[in-house]
Amino acid sequence: MTNTANDHLFDRKVIGHPEGLFVLFFTEMWERFSYYGMRALLVLFLTSAITGVNPGWGWERESALAIYGSYTSLAYLTPILGGYVADRIIGYRWAVVLGALLMTLGHLSMAMEFHSFFMYLGLGLLVIGNGFFKPNMTSILSHMYKKHPEKKDGAYTIFYMGVNSGAFLGILLCGYIGESPDWGWSYGFGLAGIFMFIGMLQFYFTRNIFGSIGLKPETGEDSADANEDPRVATRNPFSSFDLLIIGLISILGLVWTINDPVSKITKSNLFDFSLGNLSGDNAVILFALVLFIFILIKRIAQYTPVLRDRMIAVICLAFITIFFWAAFEQAGGSMTIFAKDYTARVLEGNSKLIFNVVNTAITVIPLLIISYVLFKLFKSTFDRYALGNVILATSFVIIWGIVIYMLKNQYNDVQAEVPASWFNVLNSLFIITFAPLVSKIWESKYNPFATLKYGFGMILLGIGFAALAYGASDIPQGAKVASVSMIWLVFAYFFHTMGELFISPVGLSYVSKLVPGRMIAIMFGIWYLAIAIGNKVAGTTGGMIDKITSQYSMSTFFLIFTLIPIGVGIFIMLLTPLVKRLMHGVH
Repeated sequence: MTNTANDHLFDRKVIGHPEGLFVLFFTEMWERFSYYGMRALLVLFLTSAITGVNPGWGWERESALAIYGSYTSLAYLTPILGGYVADRIIGYRWAVVLGALLMTLGHLSMAMEFHSFFMYLGLGLLVIGNGFFKPNMTSILSHMYKKHPEKKDGAYTIFYMGVNSGAFLGILLCGYIGESPDWGWSYGFGLAGIFMFIGMLQFYFTRNIFGSIGLKPETGEDSADANEDPRVATRNPFSSFDLLIIGLISILGLVWTINDPVSKITKSNLFDFSLGNLSGDNAVILFALVLFIFILIKRIAQYTPVLRDRMIAVICLAFITIFFWAAFEQAGGSMTIFAKDYTARVLEGNSKLIFNVVNTAITVIPLLIISYVLFKLFKSTFDRYALGNVILATSFVIIWGIVIYMLKNQYNDVQAEVPASWFNVLNSLFIITFAPLVSKIWESKYNPFATLKYGFGMILLGIGFAALAYGASDIPQGAKVASVSMIWLVFAYFFHTMGELFISPVGLSYVSKLVPGRMIAIMFGIWYLAIAIGNKVAGTTGGMIDKITSQYSMSTFFLIFTLIPIGVGIFIMLLTPLVKRLMHGVH
């Protein structure tokens, strides 16, 4: 698998980038449609009353957020295994197809929400499928741009816009269908599965557009880049001891992550013991953390000095990433609860009309832009990949049909209740709007260093929570419901989105720049481990919303998420000189 064999990938371009980027764009878009569509419904479904026009399961908020945190955490943890299997056995392409198939079955299982077994089975299939899918999409992208590092940041930002296009449509449409009494939760979960299946078919029938990238490796673990920097070329195979420790860490982490929601839902705790002042579950996870730090230090110390320093730089960025996702992922948990129970969402008269017009604009305009990208790809590739293009075009016909149905109903309603899931759409909308501008900045002479991007991103995230803290200042202590203006959630999602643009796609780009190509998949896996930890922390801290609001206030709850990200942002910016030295010339 040589660079020369894939030089032709840049011969035919769509909007300044190789057409293969946009095949990945749409495949990832439909996968994110399914992921975020289901994610938008999960906590709402679990916490909705068991009676009414659209009954849920009536769970406590803490229990719902515990399973939410474990699911989102495991969904980012399994890419470590998926990346390893793809690297060593089946290649990136078949890993993507297998992952997409498993996730399709997972959504189908969740659509059968009449029994808890199917929900747990569905979540399990989604977690495993995501493990095969997630790291290998970005691995294909990284290999495509191996000889064009100057365009890598821009490519990842465009790819990230595809991620958020799917999230936007998934939250909007699955949320509308799932929360609608005329349809219900099963149809919302099922809709997510339909488009995951479409994404799989589209990728499968256009897979040859990537040349030799992603085929089953021929030389296994020792396959190397032809032009690999000799300063980072030393191999460091895993010893039996390394694998034993990694296995132990994985088992402890997996059992702890599953046990956490189980202990809250069923009151059956596998770690029902204490060690001094530590509870059993805290003792177990701290022991796993110590083992992880040990194996990390042991492994890094065995690499060449330049690669060792660059890996330390990746770990510094990954550490900040944990704090980012722990706060940012409140969107699917505590912020969704805030939207559902504490935000004034019933609109009448002029307010309803204004919302309908705005909702029409933010739905139709981005969809027109995405449809234009589809047309450009269709025009460039139809002669070679007709079936894949027809499948993709059919998916857009279905999407436009659902959008027209939704907007028609919203205009005909006398009184409008904004779906609680709708506010999650704002994040994706702002990404679609501002991602191209940020991409241009990263490709210009004004491109700031990594730590400055991260620092500004964390500060913007904190400002978003400051808006919520201020908006919630009039909510009485311990209140279960309130009617706060929607504007504070709008402000929060805007600042959160700007912070995300400074951090999330940029982090993936730096991982691909700092490590050799042969280590890309496993390093992406380690990067997703940081995101997994952040997601679990998000679920755990979000589950404390009732406890904090009863003892202090809702404003205090959001103030915590204001001060910590701002402090972390200032800290990483102060580390700029050190991280520059560790990167050895990579900007």
